[in-house]
Amino acid sequence: MESRKLVFPLLSLFVFSLLLGQGSGRRHVDYRFNSRPTKLFVFGDSYVDTGNIKATTSSSRNFPYGITFPGVPSGRFSDGRVLTDFFADYLELKSPETFSGWRKGGRKGPKYGMNFAFGGTGVFDTSFPFPNMTTQIDFFQGLVANNIFAPKHVGSSVALVSPSGNDYSFYQERNGSMEGLQPFIISVVNQIAVNLKRIHSLGVKKIVVLGLGAVGCLPQPTANSSFKHCNATSNSMAKVHNLLLKQAVEKLNKETKGSPFIIFDVYNAILSIIRNKGNPKARARFETPLKPCCFGVSSEFSCGSVDEKGKKMYTLCKRPKSALFWDSVHPTQQGWFATFSSLASSLKYHL
Repeated sequence: MESRKLVFPLLSLFVFSLLLGQGSGRRHVDYRFNSRPTKLFVFGDSYVDTGNIKATTSSSRNFPYGITFPGVPSGRFSDGRVLTDFFADYLELKSPETFSGWRKGGRKGPKYGMNFAFGGTGVFDTSFPFPNMTTQIDFFQGLVANNIFAPKHVGSSVALVSPSGNDYSFYQERNGSMEGLQPFIISVVNQIAVNLKRIHSLGVKKIVVLGLGAVGCLPQPTANSSFKHCNATSNSMAKVHNLLLKQAVEKLNKETKGSPFIIFDVYNAILSIIRNKGNPKARARFETPLKPCCFGVSSEFSCGSVDEKGKKMYTLCKRPKSALFWDSVHPTQQGWFATFSSLASSLKYHL
């Protein structure tokens, strides 16, 4: 996800009929590995990008991004570590090398996998000139075909897939209609399903996909309420996306041996943190959870903005660790730690 408006059109009755029609039945599926994964492959956007965008025009390459870790801007869209870093640590791996970094160096297959994610991208093209998820998977397929990653290594790997909302932001930028929202949500989820199936067909044994977060609670849409109230309409859209994703993943698991597809319920993880002003398991406390640590002095500016004279045009909190969100759409390192701490409990029976 990159910074852009996240206020969605009013939803049609289709949305609410889907939500009302949810079933409550659950079944246990054993997703566990026979042995510890040896590689992590990452696809998606800025929630998982650890430095694929090299351009200094990207906010992730400018101060104050990276002030917590590694101390300088690293290409991560946060003050420090992002979801990829915590997921890799959970797998007892180092964060995988970025595709951009590897391609520039021309080395053999990286030991811990590879990160193909680019901030601002979606499953379809967005306004950002970076590879969408289909192209990211093309990159991966090429490396597998050229034996940069041997089949035995791919077979002991996990994929992390993050489609966190840029498609919907771009839909609004293009003045997408209320009537067109329903089929667009369906097309996004259908494409996610195609992507997941394709990654699995290339030999990846287990694939974790992010559900859409509580986008109505991001600082960008809550700024109008002085960061006090979530946008219910945006959250309703996210619920529909997540319901359709759940149905799609259940279908894929029924069709595929070993039930390899797993959903990270980011929506409820984030919402729980906001409601409880933290996560006791992670010893994380956020007194004003909707307020970002770093934000522009006006709507014309954002975190890291400077004017033509180089004067900073943003406000930065004293302790990023005390904030759930770093900027208008991205969590802080502590925010990601708190979120992953909630998500990790669902993985102990899966990986």
